[in-house]
Amino acid sequence: MNSFIKKYLVLPVACALSLLYSTNSLAASKGSNIDPAIYNGVPFKMQKVVQPSFPVYTANILDFGAKGDGIFLNTKAINNAIKKVNAKGGGTVVIPSGLWLTGPIELLSNVNLCAEQNALVVFTDDYNAYPIIKTSFEGLETRRCQSPISARNATNIAITGKGIFDGSGDAWRPVKKDKMTEAQWKNLIKSGGVLSADKKIWYPTEKSFKGASSTENFNNPTGINTNAEWESIREWLRPVMVSIVKCKNVLLEGVTFKNSPSWCLHPLSCENITINKVNVSNPWYSQNGDALDMESCKNALIINSTFDAGDDAICLKSGKDEDGRRRGEPCQNVIVKNNLVLHGHGGFVVGSEMSGGVKNIFVSNCSFVGTDVGLRFKSTRGRGGVVEGIYIDHINMINIPNEPLLFDLFYGGKAPDEVTEEDTKESLSTTIPPVTVETPVFKDIHISNVFCKKSGRAMFFNGLPEMKIQNVTVKNVIISDAKEGAVVSQADGVVMENIKITSPTGNSLSIKNANNIKVDGILFKEVDEKGKTVIFK
Repeated sequence: MNSFIKKYLVLPVACALSLLYSTNSLAASKGSNIDPAIYNGVPFKMQKVVQPSFPVYTANILDFGAKGDGIFLNTKAINNAIKKVNAKGGGTVVIPSGLWLTGPIELLSNVNLCAEQNALVVFTDDYNAYPIIKTSFEGLETRRCQSPISARNATNIAITGKGIFDGSGDAWRPVKKDKMTEAQWKNLIKSGGVLSADKKIWYPTEKSFKGASSTENFNNPTGINTNAEWESIREWLRPVMVSIVKCKNVLLEGVTFKNSPSWCLHPLSCENITINKVNVSNPWYSQNGDALDMESCKNALIINSTFDAGDDAICLKSGKDEDGRRRGEPCQNVIVKNNLVLHGHGGFVVGSEMSGGVKNIFVSNCSFVGTDVGLRFKSTRGRGGVVEGIYIDHINMINIPNEPLLFDLFYGGKAPDEVTEEDTKESLSTTIPPVTVETPVFKDIHISNVFCKKSGRAMFFNGLPEMKIQNVTVKNVIISDAKEGAVVSQADGVVMENIKITSPTGNSLSIKNANNIKVDGILFKEVDEKGKTVIFK
């Protein structure tokens, strides 16, 4: 038997990625075989997403001194294997079955990191293993600890196989008391850590608590300048688990990512990225435990995957406020199709960091089971940016405690069930600021064939008086067992057709401070603050 063929016939099947066997040593293995039907029905022009390809060369981390016993730290072994494959011109790094403890892994160009079935990669909970680096988080330029998995300025990279990557997020995350049972809360306190002054938030360390005390801007600290000051809040600088920055031709396929310190998957400023058949799982109580935050990326597929999150599930972003506008990179040309979302603050989400814009997005054939909100659009004054050209079709939902469809332009950084009456005062203010570059715009959004059973309020449009939500169509929607009907406020050019809502308040739509609202062909040209109630046919 030809020695070349013999060598590659024994490659693990899960990691072969359809290798093209050949006596030519330059033969390449292709990336994911995406069904062309995934592009069917896309209502805008979009080129097919380029899949990565890799030379037929493999390296097993065992050959670099790795030990799968859960005790030995494999950071050098895994990264040396990646460096070797990269230096050879590319190929596949195999992580075989085993329990692999490691520090940060850095992907390089032309490398496919393939975790075999029953490969469990656990990232160390030693905070000092993760250097503090300059990066972007929540749309702002800042510093965080290095991510467990990262890549920057790389081309043709992949994480594939059937293995599991665990980010040891419980070692990093603060926890809110009201998100745990009494027994869980007591056990957490017994484990150590620090409680907030009101005893409602647990922090894993003193440095984590100090970092929380230093922030005025969600999770990015303020007033921290010197290296010593950054070091003093190291444990507060929770990294995203998978950080992929300015990379091209990226594939995540088959693997499970779980228990991230903060966001789980964070592609930033990438082009041609495919997320296919992955599982993302975070505890429902995980603070800022977003499953996927795709930020300022171009040409992307998010398909055939399952997301279970402690915050937003599938979320599109493009930077925050001045930082996002200066970057000026919209998130665009994205297909989100055939996905399942379990827990999460939102099933499919745009914002709130969308200052660089979001456009040309197609969401189809997704199911949301028990997410706080179903389709969630959020922003606030100061963001700027334009969200447009969003097409959503065939969405099924059950047990949505808040709105199956929500537009909230007064978003304040809280989960829907954490918003209080005090938080709504800003949206009721009579002071209307002028339209500037800081004014967010949501327009040209089209939603159809949505079915939901059991929810809170059926729909809520909460736009800005100075920049109303514009040109939204909602057609063929059935929301049964809702606690309330639909509300449209501060919107212009909303068309609703064939909407059915069953709730104690009836099949109703409340309109207030809105223009050009058309319901089943009847136009309501102008509705003032006194409001008007409409019954859907």
